[in-house]
Amino acid sequence: MDLTGKFLIAMPGMGDPRFEHSVIAVCAHSDEGAMGLIINKPLPTPAFSDLLESLDIERPGEDIRFDQPILFGGPVETGRGFVLHSPDWTTGDGQMEVTDRLRMTGTRDILEDIAMGRGPNQALMALGYAGWGPGQLEEEILDNGWLTADSDADLALDAEHETKWVRALEGMGIDPRTLSAAAGHA
Repeated sequence: MDLTGKFLIAMPGMGDPRFEHSVIAVCAHSDEGAMGLIINKPLPTPAFSDLLESLDIERPGEDIRFDQPILFGGPVETGRGFVLHSPDWTTGDGQMEVTDRLRMTGTRDILEDIAMGRGPNQALMALGYAGWGPGQLEEEILDNGWLTADSDADLALDAEHETKWVRALEGMGIDPRTLSAAAGHA
């Protein structure tokens, strides 16, 4: 089963505090493994404007998007940045189609375009990513670590990060209060 473009929603009792109450947009999944971005864990620092400054990317003025936090995308390569965004920005290399409404770009040119006001209409920036080796994600799903759901680009790209986990579950018709950490196998 290809989980590219799906959400992973952390189950209670995940066991790894880095992923507790996480919602992950799976950006790539194959027999070789999987990678995704946590879309609901803002980092306290750096601010996007600080990131631009550290990369020597100039910006012409203030823009509402500079107030958005940078997210903890996952524990792998935390010094590397990724942008999950709407498909209206298609310039440059290094862009991956996640769904028909979501793209992921890991190159500097998208940051430059966002700074100049030419970037995508909707975007979130993340440092690091979540990664799994061959069969690892499937095993974690079988061990009741994750629920899988169809992705929702509006939920993925909105700025209300603190409610994304609950809203992702509710989108599946699940009341988070009814979830159990215990797994059942038929």
